[in-house]
Amino acid sequence: MQATFSRRDLIAPTRLRALMQRSDLRGALQLGSHFAAIALTGTLLWTTWASLWSIPLFMAHGVLLNFLYAGQHELSHDTVFRTRRLNEIFGRLIGFLMIYPRDFDKIQHWAHHQHTQNWEKDGELTREPYTLKTYLLWFWGVTYWQSRVARIVRFSRGIVLEPYIRPEQHALVIREARIHAALYAAVAVLSLVTQSWAAVLLWLAPMVVMKPVHQLQNTIEHLGLSHEDNILENTRSTRTNAVMRWLCWQMPYHTAHHSFPAVPFWQLKDLDGEMKKNGAAPHAMGWIEFQVEVIRKLSAKSEADYPYDEVWIVPRGNGTSARIEAA
Repeated sequence: MQATFSRRDLIAPTRLRALMQRSDLRGALQLGSHFAAIALTGTLLWTTWASLWSIPLFMAHGVLLNFLYAGQHELSHDTVFRTRRLNEIFGRLIGFLMIYPRDFDKIQHWAHHQHTQNWEKDGELTREPYTLKTYLLWFWGVTYWQSRVARIVRFSRGIVLEPYIRPEQHALVIREARIHAALYAAVAVLSLVTQSWAAVLLWLAPMVVMKPVHQLQNTIEHLGLSHEDNILENTRSTRTNAVMRWLCWQMPYHTAHHSFPAVPFWQLKDLDGEMKKNGAAPHAMGWIEFQVEVIRKLSAKSEADYPYDEVWIVPRGNGTSARIEAA
């Protein structure tokens, strides 16, 4: 187990203030390049549909669509643009595309940051411990999409069960869900009237089918880590390349993000370097390496059977892993 660091130990206040500066230009470059890539793959997919070229284009388009959530995540932190209104406008647009309304996302994600890995309070951990079956259903997107659609339907009916949503926020998420439901219905009606498959072929189908690629990042960030209140023990960074870091909006520097969530995505590499220089040693694994370990560990026993306050998914050969397995 790593020593517990105070945040003041990880970076000098003046350096942190410099890293927290927002930029409309940097936000526009990231969001614009992501949308441009989607427009390119979408155009090519539409024009080559039913040819062999449509298969890799369908896959690339779906991956790009799914990783728009990385942008929504940052927009929910209001760190993409210096102009706050832009964060809201694009956050609502992407939230609609992701079937993940912005106001709800902000509430849930705030609880996640305030109570990371706390089973009772973390907004993104309100689930039963994984078994191998339930993990694979989530990873492949079956229960992921089911939960997204079911939540909007439930909220639209005026039913809010999430404990991290305060009573005074119920009306907000209910109204938001009803607006989303009405817009989705309008897209469906328009598609039927015009006899167009565009919404399915260029949006829903590739996004749903390619969800597992996005889950590689989603699942690696906290699963198999300690549930104690220590960012260096309950959050994991990802070892990957520059292209994937662009696609993920720099979220592979996840420990840095959780340590100082007000720092914009494009500053996370420098923040990560500062933290390491000052003694932090974030947990880190590669995407495939992590998935192999998750499946291996959940094949042996369920998540509930592993220690609550210890790290149990680590790179092979690590002493901690051997000790937990021996126990």
